[in-house]
Amino acid sequence: MRVLVFAERLGRPLIQAFWRWQRGLTLGVRAVVVDSEGQVLLIEHTYLDGWFLPGGGVERAETVHEALTRELVEEAGVRLTGPAQLVSIYDNAKVFRGDHVLIFRVDDWEPCEATSRGEIARRGWFALDSLPEGVTPGTRTRLAEALGGSAASHVW
Repeated sequence: MRVLVFAERLGRPLIQAFWRWQRGLTLGVRAVVVDSEGQVLLIEHTYLDGWFLPGGGVERAETVHEALTRELVEEAGVRLTGPAQLVSIYDNAKVFRGDHVLIFRVDDWEPCEATSRGEIARRGWFALDSLPEGVTPGTRTRLAEALGGSAASHVW
């Protein structure tokens, strides 16, 4: 597992540089998954610091819905059982030039086995008023937009 984490930390910048060169635009999806008690699901990666919404990149020949479905199973152990609601589309150029992220709210789901191996350090369910230390600023803002009634920005 440590080899995978090392390879991920080393390889990610190289892969991102290749994507920038190969593609003018990248697209990602993230989900605000809400349980029956109103708690939200957050994840910690093994290769990044902080708590994030589950999600990832949309691959070639993959729809946004397919990517969201795949990423939720891989990272979060969540299988969609109903439609996900689009919250907004964000320009993430500050972090990655040409990148856009779609945020969805997911209320209809069932637990399943997470299939990612070595990418996710921890998963947790949290009430909005007691989020863990280390939640990224972007994640806090997206939660406020999806669940707290804040107006959606178009910039991550």
